[in-house]
Amino acid sequence: MCRSTVAISAPGKVLLAGGYLVLDRDHTGLVFGLDARLHVHVQQLPTSPSVELSEIIVRSPQFNDAEWRYGYRATEDQGGIEVVQLKGHSTSTQSRNKFVETALAYALSYVSAVSSADFGSTSITIVADTDYYSHPGSNNCPSPTRFVNFNVPLSEAHKTGLGSSAALVTAFTAAVLTHYLDPSQIALNSESGRARLHNIAQAAHCAAQGKVGSGFDVAAAVYGSCVYRRFSSSVLEILGEVGSNGFARRLRAVVEDSHPSNKWDMRIDKSAAVMPHGLTLLMCDVDCGSESVGMAKKVLAWKKENHEEATLLWATLQKGNEDLARELQRLSQGCNSIPQDYKNLSDIILTIRSLIREMSAKAEVPIEPIVQTDLLDACSQIDGVVGGVVPGAGGFDAIALLVRDKAVASLQEFLRTYSTSSNVESGPVVGQVRLLGVKQEMEGLMMEDPDVYADWMR
Repeated sequence: MCRSTVAISAPGKVLLAGGYLVLDRDHTGLVFGLDARLHVHVQQLPTSPSVELSEIIVRSPQFNDAEWRYGYRATEDQGGIEVVQLKGHSTSTQSRNKFVETALAYALSYVSAVSSADFGSTSITIVADTDYYSHPGSNNCPSPTRFVNFNVPLSEAHKTGLGSSAALVTAFTAAVLTHYLDPSQIALNSESGRARLHNIAQAAHCAAQGKVGSGFDVAAAVYGSCVYRRFSSSVLEILGEVGSNGFARRLRAVVEDSHPSNKWDMRIDKSAAVMPHGLTLLMCDVDCGSESVGMAKKVLAWKKENHEEATLLWATLQKGNEDLARELQRLSQGCNSIPQDYKNLSDIILTIRSLIREMSAKAEVPIEPIVQTDLLDACSQIDGVVGGVVPGAGGFDAIALLVRDKAVASLQEFLRTYSTSSNVESGPVVGQVRLLGVKQEMEGLMMEDPDVYADWMR
């Protein structure tokens, strides 16, 4: 059977408000998609009539030796499809890619549960927009090229914190399912199809991480910008491991939300995430990412040990986050021809930052490190820069700024000569800061023209 070639992309994300709070169903996060996208291209491998191959090759050609070859087999008792990396046949020196491997196993297992598809041999190519990774030695101007050869092993690439793993798993599972299944079974342009893609991406991403996270990053990858309230972790706790008895059956129930008692209960409100005309969300890369998992553990440990104090602080932060979303909505409803007053928006951002620094100090976690505080304060002094935050879990990932369109050139000029204050005594030092070529993106998963990636295919 000849299957069509497909290409699907998913956006990056920035959790503008709701870092750590979004882990708790009592709170929400304001997340914006970003127009830096991660792309997955899937095509059938040609073989001669007398040759039958059962191999899936995954390549990430922007990185050195980034190729993984997988065999697959159906397990007994509806255990799904197990995939095994074929190291003896691989030219890659990379270790296991747990996100690719898990996403592939989950996607093939779901296909096996709903169809009798013969997987055959398939080539999968992953391509990332330039700004997903830092470019040592580059200037602070946005890259003029959408896709570049990073010319380093994947393990040595510096992420900018735009949500590459969630975008990867989401685009990967969506592309594989779209390649193997009939449009009547899965479709991006239907509400039910998008919901199923969301559910399987959440399941695969959590399995690859080894924990059930909040899921805001996958939600943004599927749906784009939104106000997000997380799902109950019990939805995914019934799955078990790939290969265990009945895994494919349980996975199908989770993906199709057909379990009688375990229902998806997240809330995704796209109408509540808007950006006013004339205002743009920009990201500045400081090329010094953080380990958000370790930071989250420390914050949650502090919250558990100081329940009353933490509950009050989180409630105050939630109000500030809701104020931010409401103010963005109010400004969006104004007349485009009348200049807007952003003072209230700026004050709300400063209040949120103050509360974040308070939590950072109490939990002894560098959510807004001093070098990031200096950078945010300096950028906020530029006329037309309304304010900014260290988004999500904080640390040394790229900062997010709300900037009036007319001020972008001034911001770029300022960053050309910016350097860390000399009185910083410890911790990472921020050198040259690069303004990423990304802005807010309202849309989530998108079908793409497969021919766009011709230069990266072989």
